[in-house]
Amino acid sequence: MILPKQRDLRFITIRRGGTLTDAHHQLLAVWAAACAEHVLPLFEQVSPNDPRPRQAIELTRAWVRGEIPMKVCHQVAFAANAAGKGLPDAARFAALAAGQAVAVAHVAAHELGAAAYAIRAVRASVDEPQQEERGRAECQWQREQLPDAIRALVLDDQKLRNHLCWFVFH
Repeated sequence: MILPKQRDLRFITIRRGGTLTDAHHQLLAVWAAACAEHVLPLFEQVSPNDPRPRQAIELTRAWVRGEIPMKVCHQVAFAANAAGKGLPDAARFAALAAGQAVAVAHVAAHELGAAAYAIRAVRASVDEPQQEERGRAECQWQREQLPDAIRALVLDDQKLRNHLCWFVFH
């Protein structure tokens, strides 16, 4: 469970009573999609004929452009998650990262799930001695991708929810 029991108003849009602007919501989705796409090859190496995680990432960006409604993204999240069932951890976590990314359209706080699962995917793709180092490198790469407008928000969210996200954010 990567979502807190009590929702953070900073991740709820203004029209729903929170403080998140549509522009920042879209930036969170774009960043989550980048995190998921960065590890997508770990899924595609194992399941090259399953398009669901890639489609989820593409639909995340389509939602940002206003081309599809949030409801479509919400449904696609389940399909991307299901794509990882029964696969080795690296591939499964990569599929889950894509599912979390597209779910950002529905609940902005899923942005951290996409990043956390991507880190877990990278860690699972290497032997034990390299896992910590590779996880830290992925976390650093993700932080370098953060737009300035949402950097402080995401970094604070990482501190607050690190315990819910398997302590992958250092």
